[in-house]
Amino acid sequence: MPLTGKQRRQLRALGHHLEPVVIVGQSGVTEGVIAAVEQALHDHELIKVKLNEGPETRQEAAARIAEGTGAEQAQLLGRTALFFKKRKEKSKFEKL
Repeated sequence: MPLTGKQRRQLRALGHHLEPVVIVGQSGVTEGVIAAVEQALHDHELIKVKLNEGPETRQEAAARIAEGTGAEQAQLLGRTALFFKKRKEKSKFEKL
């Protein structure tokens, strides 16, 4: 289910202080990057990903990460993307 505008705004506020936990390098979005993002989403639910210069644009890279992990892209600001994927159990984001 896609996020509403209000939910995106809440996630952006919660993610403001976060540091990027995954950095996409020159190779772009690879299977290793997807796996690292999936693991980070499982651990934290809300993460930032730094998108450095690569073979694809930052919009394309963010879209591939969201598609590959099943996460929602809450924000793309500059070279930093904010992703959210709610856990099935013990979620910190029950209200979303």
